[in-house]
Amino acid sequence: MITKHNLSTDSTQQGHDTVLKTHTNSQQLVTGTLALSVFTAVLGSLEFGYNIGVINAPQKIIEADYNATWVHRHGEPIPTGTLTSLWSLSVAIFSIGGMLSSFCVGFISEWLGRRKAMLINNLLAFIGGSLMGLSKLCRSFEMMIFGRFIIGAYCGLASGLTPMYVGEIAPTSLRGALGTLHQLAIVTGILIAQILGMESLLGSEDLWPVLLGLTVVPTVLQMALLPFCPESPRFLYIVRCQEHHAKSGLRRLTGRLEVGDMLAEMKEEKRRMDMERKVSILELFRSPIYRQPMIISILLQLSQQLSGINAVSCTSLTPFCSYLQLFLVERMGRRTLHMLGLGGMCISAIIMTVALALLDSVPWMSYISMLSIFGFVAFFEVGPGPIPWFFVAELFSQGPRPAAMAVAGCSNWTANFIIGMCFQSVAELCGPYVFLIFAALLLFFLIFTFFRVPETRGKTFDQIAANFNQHSAGGMMDMDLDKPSTELDYLGEDSIN
Repeated sequence: MITKHNLSTDSTQQGHDTVLKTHTNSQQLVTGTLALSVFTAVLGSLEFGYNIGVINAPQKIIEADYNATWVHRHGEPIPTGTLTSLWSLSVAIFSIGGMLSSFCVGFISEWLGRRKAMLINNLLAFIGGSLMGLSKLCRSFEMMIFGRFIIGAYCGLASGLTPMYVGEIAPTSLRGALGTLHQLAIVTGILIAQILGMESLLGSEDLWPVLLGLTVVPTVLQMALLPFCPESPRFLYIVRCQEHHAKSGLRRLTGRLEVGDMLAEMKEEKRRMDMERKVSILELFRSPIYRQPMIISILLQLSQQLSGINAVSCTSLTPFCSYLQLFLVERMGRRTLHMLGLGGMCISAIIMTVALALLDSVPWMSYISMLSIFGFVAFFEVGPGPIPWFFVAELFSQGPRPAAMAVAGCSNWTANFIIGMCFQSVAELCGPYVFLIFAALLLFFLIFTFFRVPETRGKTFDQIAANFNQHSAGGMMDMDLDKPSTELDYLGEDSIN
């Protein structure tokens, strides 16, 4: 018979063990295998960013090539409306590809595993890059458009697979810092694309196919390096029940022979999973356990795309802000940084609106406008840029995580597509006051984050999931407070009282 005293003693001992595990994890060093694995994974993020930025610089040259192709086929210049439609399709179909493929992240990552899924996904990038690179030679804008769709499908999968893999292989104490590398690689890819897209480099009439085809370079590099990276130990143990391979992966990633504490954490998570049925996308919304973290994940993704960042073209500053965020995320916490970013963007958007409205009558407002743009982008890279991408991986345990990543990724891509299709029309209607719309949205997301988004810094996946289980019937989660973090701890606290 289990007495209250025994239960209390067990829970107290478990608390001591948790503290010991956290202390051990805090001493975790970045091994060569961990660094290689993270670097290899975020090559997909680099390619994602490259394909976001690569299409903008040579727009006029590519449109001229579309016209030349039309003349070659029909003997007359392309109608203006047709050219506009073809170019809009060339840009928007990238988001459509990402939107559709992001829904497959959960299925593919469970079927193939995280590492093999990234490896197979590179085939899409190779096909898409080849189609775009050869479109001028083949006089086919259809190849260009289809290539953009295929590369968008690649990016949709990469946007889910990369943070999932990095989040699962990273030790708890480094998970936030390593998670920001996904966004850092994205903005670095955008910057590289914009630099190479200059007319003096590859953005010329003859070399723009090379500019688009260069997307296969990180693809080849990632395919060459992935075989040297271990599969996610969490996936191997919790999903595939391969304890031996999971231990081997943990030893390679941590450089430690004794990994029992980490394996114990996975065993507890697997025990919880075995008590649950397989989680589908519909059950994420139906179950009160998952509903709240799912709503949080979706709104965090929307806070990124509906922030107005795509309306501001200024990426030369963003990699440096991302480097700063790399060091801040484990010191200040995810929730704090996200709120700081949202608040800073909201203020910057208001200042930007005022500056643009007074630009004609007050010439020096151009300097205020420029500073507000820099501030807008900098605050984006502090919070809404990187935080949503890896927050989803932290809010869900191993079972529902793939489905949650799929839904969150699709939400991100859908919002991206809507902004891309609608912003120009809204901007023409509202003029400089369009940024007040984004300011209002940013304020809403700031209030939501303050009241609903928990802090996950320093928490294991199991602790985070346990807190949602306990607070699913309540309002705001208290995960950032010194509350018990497992069911046994709650029972133990009751027995003491």
